[in-house]
Amino acid sequence: MTKTTASAPVLSPRALNRATLDRQLLLRRSGLSAKAAVGHLLGLQAQNVKPPYYALAARLDGFAPEELSELMADREVVRIVTMRSTIHTHTAEDCLTLRPLVQPARDRELINFRKGLQGVDLDRLAVLARELVEAEPRTMKQLREALLAEWPDADPQALAIAARCKLPLVQVTPRGLWGRSGQVALTTAEHWLGRPAGPASAGPAPAGPAPAGPASAGPASAGPVPASPASAGPTPTGSTSTGPASTEPTLDATVLRYLAAFGPASVKDMQTWAGLTRLRDAFERLRPRLRTFRDENGVELFDLPDASRPAEDTPAPPRFLPEFDNLLLSHADRTRVVPKEYWGRSWQGNQAYCTLLVDGFLAGVWKLTGDTLVVQPFDRLTKAQQKDVTAEAQRMLATLHPGTPYDIRFGTVVGG
Repeated sequence: MTKTTASAPVLSPRALNRATLDRQLLLRRSGLSAKAAVGHLLGLQAQNVKPPYYALAARLDGFAPEELSELMADREVVRIVTMRSTIHTHTAEDCLTLRPLVQPARDRELINFRKGLQGVDLDRLAVLARELVEAEPRTMKQLREALLAEWPDADPQALAIAARCKLPLVQVTPRGLWGRSGQVALTTAEHWLGRPAGPASAGPAPAGPAPAGPASAGPASAGPVPASPASAGPTPTGSTSTGPASTEPTLDATVLRYLAAFGPASVKDMQTWAGLTRLRDAFERLRPRLRTFRDENGVELFDLPDASRPAEDTPAPPRFLPEFDNLLLSHADRTRVVPKEYWGRSWQGNQAYCTLLVDGFLAGVWKLTGDTLVVQPFDRLTKAQQKDVTAEAQRMLATLHPGTPYDIRFGTVVGG
């Protein structure tokens, strides 16, 4: 521990919990638009179609699923593989800046498939795959078959994954639209959005939550948090580049935006969120603009100087979150949201459960089965907590399934 870290104020897990919930729009519902919220949160986990809708229903006041669906239909938000090699719903602007930023992680992912790609010219594969998906959207099966004709001795699955890793492939609609079905069909982000990828530049701070309680004292902000800009211009013909020559401006801007959405946080926390390594230099470049804290284990935490850090006793109402919500996946140390005794209880094998927060912390799982919402707490809820959970369940159901009657039942404790 450095002398500087040792002298930094200590934030308890509960203090970190309240700060993170506030940044995540979960202490109270926000009046942000769906697009502004997706941007502020740096995207929403979207391994399945419905989670982004449930994520916003838990965070926004007056949200209607049609709002996000229309943004997707209008190509203002897209579904694309970014952080941690998982599908996220991003604004068009973030799609074009964050996807190039995580390219090193996609390159590392390809190492796992090198055996099935022996003899494959990956640069040529990227050119050919781009031509295929920009001629018309292709399913992964169609992409595999077309690439296998060029490299018949390669592993078909590895060929398709190589295309996904080398190119920024978005899932075209109707996939992702609320109440619609559609298979996964892919084209490049540049082709779908009509503009090339590019670096983020300084701009106005992305809209975020207003303070929910007293914040820790700190110096005035050194400047606004850069937001990713809209780019304009044609897609270079045959280009396989997915990023700018230098990623420093984009990376520094993203560090500041990550802290605005997930802070206070350590370097390892952001590396966990992004699926990247070696981010220390970016934090050091930004250190003069940031405030530092430490957790109870002495780990150095960075934060925006004027960010809200609500008091530990700030009320945190129950929230129903979808499976794989980024709140639970974006820190190396997840004890700010997941009590140690509940670690690993929100999934079983490859099956992740939708999660329930009570008093700001993971407290159970839930599922919709037919016309019944089953809530399975990890421990016994008080009568007051059960009443609040029921009220929140009713609000969630009215938002996403208006006019459809559901029974709300409390099931047996998972693992009990």
